Amino acid sequence: MEKSKFKLFIENFLVYGFGGIISKIIPLIMVPIVTRLMPDSSSYGISDLSNTVIQFGSALAIMGMYDAMYRMFFEREDEEYKKDICSTALLFTIGTSLIIFVVMLLIKGTISQYAFGSRNYDYLVYITAIATLVGATNSIVSAPTRMQNKRKVFLVMNTVSPVLSYSIAIPLLLSGHYIIALPLAAVIAGISSECVFYILNRKWFSVGRFHKEYLKPLLMIAIPLLPNFLIYWIFNSCDKLMIVNLINAGASGIYSVGSKLGHASQLIYTAFAGGWQFFAFSTMKEKDQVKSNSLIFEYLGIISFACTTFVFAWAHTIYGMLFEGEYVSGFIIAPYLFLAPLLQMLFQVACNQFLVIKKTWPNMFILSSGAIINVFLNLWLIPKVGIEGAAIATLIGYAVADVICIFILCKMKLHILSLRFVLAVFVMLVFILIWRFVTMDDVLISTGLAGLSVLIFVWLYRLDLKSLLKGKRNEENA
Repeated sequence: MEKSKFKLFIENFLVYGFGGIISKIIPLIMVPIVTRLMPDSSSYGISDLSNTVIQFGSALAIMGMYDAMYRMFFEREDEEYKKDICSTALLFTIGTSLIIFVVMLLIKGTISQYAFGSRNYDYLVYITAIATLVGATNSIVSAPTRMQNKRKVFLVMNTVSPVLSYSIAIPLLLSGHYIIALPLAAVIAGISSECVFYILNRKWFSVGRFHKEYLKPLLMIAIPLLPNFLIYWIFNSCDKLMIVNLINAGASGIYSVGSKLGHASQLIYTAFAGGWQFFAFSTMKEKDQVKSNSLIFEYLGIISFACTTFVFAWAHTIYGMLFEGEYVSGFIIAPYLFLAPLLQMLFQVACNQFLVIKKTWPNMFILSSGAIINVFLNLWLIPKVGIEGAAIATLIGYAVADVICIFILCKMKLHILSLRFVLAVFVMLVFILIWRFVTMDDVLISTGLAGLSVLIFVWLYRLDLKSLLKGKRNEENA
């Protein structure tokens, strides 16, 4: 990979990634505090399920328009054209968001019953519907900030928003409003964020710039992406609904806490996603794009495996330090759910090749296969092994999607898969099996095995590391 392109990727990875990490790390830090302020795991579970419904509703409302707008924005250098694209995307999203908002209010009883386990939570559905409306439109309004590479603004907003949210939520929790504290605080913070972004980006949006002729190509990219986002929801959130219906709200609460700690890897994923889109689309016409994309896939995969081995080794110890009582049992799901978002990250790196050639439909079918496997494994494993079954099902579902995606791309000559990465995958699989059935209760042995696995990864990629270190020394001496 050329140094200039590598530098572009690293800069966006670090800057936008760091901004995204801030928005994720504050809620992560607050999890142990919030669980201590909640009376039981059921209250936390019901409160968190509101976010699950918001993610589903937002995916329907956005309908893939954010990614389509991002792709079309870089199609031309004409600023007037870019304003037309942004305006068309926003007005369309406002329309779909209002439709979803109204539908959620009309079926509030059904949502309350199946999402929260009781028809006594209609008031929570109202808050959830508002949050869905705000979240969907906010994503479009804030997009020009990223697309113009306004890094400082992105960093500041991603720091202020979660701080504001928890500044509102904590007093509500202390007042005994356990169910609505987090959802209501998120709504207020979201509205504040959207107002600020609109003021900053208002020149990119205008009712008069809505163009039907641009809506069609936007929808041609966006609509095939909609099932992808719904499938991601199945992977990341559907298991909570299945747990609350197959077990109870308390188990869902423990799983929610476990998933948040497990999803600490989303700090890595968020860092990647923050810089990835700008890098991917700005370099998509380079001659060695396939090789570059394949190398990024492998490097991110190795980093993911190395980090995950130590999460497996230290999960129980970390949970014992952070939580009390019934929440500690959630340690078993953390390692699986730490690796799952990283496999999602690898899938997005690989399947970006379909988006580059403007064929988004293969993503849907590939992800669908993994999602179907995930749901069936949930139905089978949750009654047998509880919340661990849901975590395993999620991990296997993503693994299947990754394997199918890489296989197809290699056949299309859009990806290059090396033998060393296949060996690294085998090492990771062996490590997980040994940990689960032999060393799970022994931190020292598990840590030793994690260290051994990392040494093998380093040996497999020793030439790349030497090249990287040599390049650093040359830059320092220049």
